[in-house]
Amino acid sequence: MAKEVKFSLVFRDMWQSAGKYQPRVDQLVKVAPAIIKMGCFDRVETNGGGFEQVNLLYGENPNKSVREWTKPFHEAGIQTHMLDRALNGLRMSPCPKDVRKLFYVVKKKQGTDITRIFCGLNDPRNVIPSIQYAKEAGMIAQASLCITYSPIHTVEYYVNLAKTFIEAGADEICLKDMAGIGRPVSLGKIVEGIKAIKKDIVIQYHSHAGPGFNMASILEVAEAGCDYIDTGMSPLSWGTGHADIITVQEMLKDAGFKVKDINMAAYMEVRTMIQEMCDDFLGYYIPELNHLNNSLLVKPGLPGGMMGSLMTDLEDNLKSLNKWKVKNNQPELTTDELLVKLFDEVAYVWPKVGYPCLVTPFSQYVKNLALMNVMQMEKGKARWSMIADNIWDMILGKSGQLPGPVADELVQMAKEQGREFETQDPQSYYPDKLDEFKKEMQENGWELGQDDEELFELSMHPEQYRAYKSGKAKADFEADLAKRKAAKNAPAAGAEGPKSVTVQVNGVNYKVEIAYGDAVPAAAAGAAAPAAAPAGEGEDILAPLEGKFYLTKDNSETPKKVGDAVQAGDTLGYIEAMKTFNAIRADKAGTITAILVNSGDSVEEDDPIMKMA
Repeated sequence: MAKEVKFSLVFRDMWQSAGKYQPRVDQLVKVAPAIIKMGCFDRVETNGGGFEQVNLLYGENPNKSVREWTKPFHEAGIQTHMLDRALNGLRMSPCPKDVRKLFYVVKKKQGTDITRIFCGLNDPRNVIPSIQYAKEAGMIAQASLCITYSPIHTVEYYVNLAKTFIEAGADEICLKDMAGIGRPVSLGKIVEGIKAIKKDIVIQYHSHAGPGFNMASILEVAEAGCDYIDTGMSPLSWGTGHADIITVQEMLKDAGFKVKDINMAAYMEVRTMIQEMCDDFLGYYIPELNHLNNSLLVKPGLPGGMMGSLMTDLEDNLKSLNKWKVKNNQPELTTDELLVKLFDEVAYVWPKVGYPCLVTPFSQYVKNLALMNVMQMEKGKARWSMIADNIWDMILGKSGQLPGPVADELVQMAKEQGREFETQDPQSYYPDKLDEFKKEMQENGWELGQDDEELFELSMHPEQYRAYKSGKAKADFEADLAKRKAAKNAPAAGAEGPKSVTVQVNGVNYKVEIAYGDAVPAAAAGAAAPAAAPAGEGEDILAPLEGKFYLTKDNSETPKKVGDAVQAGDTLGYIEAMKTFNAIRADKAGTITAILVNSGDSVEEDDPIMKMA
């Protein structure tokens, strides 16, 4: 009898790999019946890392989205699954233990059946507790092997890792080939090795299309005994996304596997709805290059799920760098030139920092470190001259054990800066915090929510949740979308275009000024314009890069205020850029005389943010 191979539609990751945002809940609920009608999916990825943060960023409650989005699939007998970053939960940074435990309770009650647990370091100390917490909450615990290609990451390495997870109670194993650079034959051998350990263990294969290996890889893992294959669908298949369900289904059917038929009328219905979502607003955050496959990705091994946001962020980085180059009479770079420099630097940096698998958050850390090196070197500065604290945490072992050794030059830098390498269980660095967040909710008069889901949301995404509750997130998003729409529909040279648009957020109108080309608009009215503090005496402290300014990166820190005395090396605040917090440190001792921007405001490189005397 032919072996059956089942399919999962990775709807969340399709969007994550294409651009910056996810669909709204009304769009999700509308498309669900058509996905069900396609008849070929036994599983759908509905939520997980990235999904909830971006919902908050455009002002929507992700708890409502998850509950309403998973419901129709349950009623149809289709399992739902989510992406889970182990020690980090659903975010970029590590979570307290009590927040991690609440995470699984909430997600199970909201309707998520399976959690796909992964750690970019493949450190069992991070994954095994999540397996236990998920099973205690009644979820199916799927432990991931983060696939990459290096001298360290061999077939034997992965088979032994799977054995460790199976012995720890994992219900399933996922081969998470997040960059699509796993070599097909090796992936088949890994599946064979896992099935030799436990014949009936469920194995699911996840791969991205970008570098071009993944159709061969899908066939190899299926031949070796893989049970589920993750797929995407047009217009978000291929490119930085996933192989299309039509092609995968036809290939496996021809190879003699039992596979479900696709209702093509329903496929076209879903395809049309996805395009409508792109036309509505999501397409404004999907760079054209993300629709293309690119074999250049084989060398840096950057994951498809990151390429969506990377290409959007790169626009801002290039703009900032070119502004500096014009000011210094140097030729500007093109996007392609910066991209090749970045890819080359990632390949250089990756072994130096111990070969972490390039998946969230470590893909962002390595990419950000490489990009900072490129930006600094383009300005005539030294490599490694700007390393964010959370990147140092990875290098020093606070996120888990790196697969390989750290380069001597970085070890020496750490020593010179008084930084110590760590060997403790990573969870020990992040104490429980739920009581603090409960107190904050009580003080603000916020409801804990059904099954404590609002408490969970604040605890998991503090800054984004506060911005969501205040309305700032929605106002900022609406203003940004209005500018992107205006830029896309900019008038032809010499023609007049609108000078401003008005957006409405929660019944309040905000005026957004529009500039074309190199012009600079006047400050927007309403919440879109920061209310700067009065300027004091002294020297300006300038933003070292473009991003969002924050006085603190978490609740454990006390924000600096006017009148505070600081010493050389003290942290004044942070620039959050490319999903990492970059510390702004005082060059010398002095007193803060003014804070010129609000926490959460966007700043450009060299903008004055504080004054010190």
